[in-house]
Amino acid sequence: MNAHSRNPVLANDRVYPWPKVPAIAICLDGCEPAYLDVAIAKGLMPTLKRMRDTGTSRMAHSVIPSFTNPNNLSIATGRPPAVHGICGNYLYEPETGKEVMMNDVRFLRAPTVFSRFYDAGARVAVVTAKDKLRALLGAGLRFDENRAICFSSERSDQTTLAENGIDNASAWLGRPVPEVYSADLSEFVFAAGVKLLTEWKPDVMYLTTTDYVQHKYAPEDAEAQSFYRMFDTYLAQLDALGAAIVVTADHGMKPKHLADGSPAVIYVQDKLDGMLGKDAARVILPITDPYVVHHGALGSFATAYLPEGADRAAVIAELAAIPGMTLVVDRAEAVRRFELPADRIGDLVMISGENITLGTSEHRHDLAALKEPLRSHGGLTEQEVPFIVNRVIDLPSAPGLRNFDAFFFACTAAAL
Repeated sequence: MNAHSRNPVLANDRVYPWPKVPAIAICLDGCEPAYLDVAIAKGLMPTLKRMRDTGTSRMAHSVIPSFTNPNNLSIATGRPPAVHGICGNYLYEPETGKEVMMNDVRFLRAPTVFSRFYDAGARVAVVTAKDKLRALLGAGLRFDENRAICFSSERSDQTTLAENGIDNASAWLGRPVPEVYSADLSEFVFAAGVKLLTEWKPDVMYLTTTDYVQHKYAPEDAEAQSFYRMFDTYLAQLDALGAAIVVTADHGMKPKHLADGSPAVIYVQDKLDGMLGKDAARVILPITDPYVVHHGALGSFATAYLPEGADRAAVIAELAAIPGMTLVVDRAEAVRRFELPADRIGDLVMISGENITLGTSEHRHDLAALKEPLRSHGGLTEQEVPFIVNRVIDLPSAPGLRNFDAFFFACTAAAL
């Protein structure tokens, strides 16, 4: 054991057992449970099948919106967005009048489990596919004691000891920097995790991937099956090294297209323009991030700011009547139901159904880069995710089990 203390660690009012073996949580971005079912049925994931059969397997719920940033930070903090403050990839700041990415550490309102373990003396490793998460996940870590490493595949050739705890992670791993729109970006994460566990021996490690493959390919597609077969080979190595492992996901993924393959979209800004006047309301799509090629900023969750004096009840009723719209609620109800920070969502929250997305105005979405029929996420139909532990432990089921319980149960399993 590397740590200075073996005492339990308190993080955000939750007590985490000190792990006797490395505790690892793996977030498979966009891992709709069907991906695992199909790959296992085809014999492509013998390690995960064994974990299901001889360990513990449940379904868990993600946080809503079922997007990357809110769920990764919930996993990292063990708490919902109302506590940590990250309720999307993107938000509108009424005080500045600007729409901005929610990647900056200034948006984070709670310490991560990683920082609390680090403060207690543990060795902590975090590897993420996209750099957009790296600063948030690494918040509170220091890299001057050789006890913390945090970097992304995307910028692995730019890492330094001072900023990441490792110099040139690409050269260290012996792999070139992967293309950001590729399965290789996630494979880099897994390969790095195996090498870190073998050589650096962290007490706590988080590996989180990108959903590029899941946005493009259905569970039955060869490209998706190849991805999960690849993951299983790395999972086998991590398991063989004796770590306690939880495999979960930040959200699921559903087809969101029409019979002809074109995206199925409700353009909410256009609808509100028709109700209230052009640009009187402002629609925000929290799925928006710098990597929109594979989803066109189309997801199943949106929030809207209404003009002063608008008849909210009438607007809610009209929006809720649109075919494909699952839920339209005001801010107070959204905060209560989904544990969201009230000051970072609009007057309304809208969620669309399993096979339809929400957009702003039709002319604002450049969908030319979508080469395959749209697959996306964000709503209630993408909330169910796998939760698999390579140890036998006592676990609840969804909705009581949340994906952000990953580190608690990884540490619980690692402490047995």
